[in-house]
Amino acid sequence: MIAMSMPRDRSSARVRRGRALRLATLVVAATLTAVACGGNGDDRPTEFASVPAASPNPSALQGSDDGKGHASGGPVGAGGSAPSAPAGGKVTCPAGGGTTVHDADELTAALKAAQPGTIIRMAAGRYVGDFSITVSGTETSPIWLCGSPDAVIDGEDDAKYLLYLNKVSWVRVAGFSLRAGRKGVVADSVHHSIIASLHVSQIGDEAIHLRTASTDNIVIGNVVRDTGNRSEKFGEGIYVGSATSNWCTYTNCQPDRSNRNSVIGNDIAGTTSENIDIKEGTEGGVVSGNRLSGVGMVAADSWIDVKGNGWLVENNTGSTDGGSIKDGIQTHVVEEGWGRQNTIRGNHLTVDGEGFGVYIHDGKETLNIVGCDNQVTGAGKGLSNITCASG
Repeated sequence: MIAMSMPRDRSSARVRRGRALRLATLVVAATLTAVACGGNGDDRPTEFASVPAASPNPSALQGSDDGKGHASGGPVGAGGSAPSAPAGGKVTCPAGGGTTVHDADELTAALKAAQPGTIIRMAAGRYVGDFSITVSGTETSPIWLCGSPDAVIDGEDDAKYLLYLNKVSWVRVAGFSLRAGRKGVVADSVHHSIIASLHVSQIGDEAIHLRTASTDNIVIGNVVRDTGNRSEKFGEGIYVGSATSNWCTYTNCQPDRSNRNSVIGNDIAGTTSENIDIKEGTEGGVVSGNRLSGVGMVAADSWIDVKGNGWLVENNTGSTDGGSIKDGIQTHVVEEGWGRQNTIRGNHLTVDGEGFGVYIHDGKETLNIVGCDNQVTGAGKGLSNITCASG
């Protein structure tokens, strides 16, 4: 490991961030008895686990810069709170009620007719084509689309987006499978929603993508396999935000502030690019408890790449599984003011590669923190290229 001197204000930044993390966790713990599903009838409250809250970055919590003029994403919590993650990472359809569909035509009609509180259940079978959700639920009455893994949305290698969440809030999609599309699930301007327990495979580009200022969402317990069949470079597993080259396409040439999203407990393998890619312009999210794999990774050299600010990356487990990577987790500065103030701790990383467990780009200036509690094996250069932090 290469030990590098810490910037003069790095230790004080660590103390401020630690306080913010503890505060954020307490805030989430106070909401553990919130209603997961909303709606009426048999749609009862679910018991919740205490998960790390988004926005571990103090400047993101306060809606200010970091004291050096670098941008933050503004005040946290605008428009309501994010949904909470259920215990064990399992999100299931509410019991009782709703509409059961059996084919693509019925599914299309049910989605078009949806309103707050609607529950759509997909029976086992193939649903050929691509599908969109364009109606929002509410905090107390979200819209549900759910099914078992035997209910399969099949794009037959022709669909652009297998499931498109388009400018909606308070939507829950859970349990079913998606395969053979250019992209799996795409969420544009989506808020307070949950993408859970899906099986996404045989995808041309990325499997799950939150973009266009999608905020306060949870991507939890999904299984992702076999991406990048159309373009290896774009074969990410889970992708948050947009690259700077696409800001003019999606966010009027401004940063894609897909902020305060949580990527929790997913099982990702067979991606040609990163398992999880966090883009510049995003802030205050959580990547926690994911199972990562290097198998099939030919267009990237790490499981996780963080280019945003104030992300908490913790308790993830990575192995190469016969694949090849350079570093386990990386941060990068690809745009001035980004790739800063992220906390990477408590991860279990079997790298079996030439680099580091955690590589920090521009480590002296970006105020990123790498915990000494990261457990790293098989990394040719050791834990990290910056001095690790205890506590």
